[in-house]
Amino acid sequence: MNIPLDFAWIEATSLACVRITAFLAVAPPFSNGSIPMRIRAMLGVGLALAVSPVVTAGYVRLGTGVFLLALVGQAITGALLGFLVMLLFSAVQGAGSLIDVFGGFQLAQAYDPGIGINAAPFTRLFQMTAIVLLFTSGGYQLVLGGLFRSFDAVPVTGMIDLDRPTAALVGAAGQMLVSAVQIAGPLLIVLFLADVGLGLITRVAPALNAFALGFPIKIGLTLLLVGFVYAVLPGVVDVLAGDAAKLLLGVTR
Repeated sequence: MNIPLDFAWIEATSLACVRITAFLAVAPPFSNGSIPMRIRAMLGVGLALAVSPVVTAGYVRLGTGVFLLALVGQAITGALLGFLVMLLFSAVQGAGSLIDVFGGFQLAQAYDPGIGINAAPFTRLFQMTAIVLLFTSGGYQLVLGGLFRSFDAVPVTGMIDLDRPTAALVGAAGQMLVSAVQIAGPLLIVLFLADVGLGLITRVAPALNAFALGFPIKIGLTLLLVGFVYAVLPGVVDVLAGDAAKLLLGVTR
């Protein structure tokens, strides 16, 4: 029995699978530790089959050595694109971390296997909320759409221009820091004013222990007002998903 095989189709789809899998291993929401790596690999294979009509158009078979180099190039391309998306969405995690620091929750750290770091309560809460919102709002579709359109600009036989990701990395890092402060900013101002008020009280009444009073007051203010910050997260995640899709297009264009 003779089963004909289209080796050009297999090679092109394999290269696309490597790029997509490397992207899924790094980019949120798929990079969360609660999603096993084998599930991400299976998803990468399925998505590669979906884009195979695009990546195989005009594909010419490569030699063994060139094909292996192309595999490495696709892994680097996918990982770079995924890292840019991860950096952009780190703004939500950074906002939670700022609230933990200023609100006095930083002492209650625990290892979170999902994000792979020691994190305080609001850091983990904001990160998990962002992941849930990405899946429920369809934001992950925008991110994957940006990845799929990268195949039009950077074919599976090529590699991304490293100058563009470097510039985009600097811009995304700055945007991440600014976004984190903007998300948590109103609550941080309240907590800062609470510190100023406690300092003035200490000057007026030195007998009062401002350090002992500060913890319960700041924790109470944080728990009372964090709901206002939490309520804006759906809109923030929606904007970040759109920015991530535009960033992927800008880097690969």
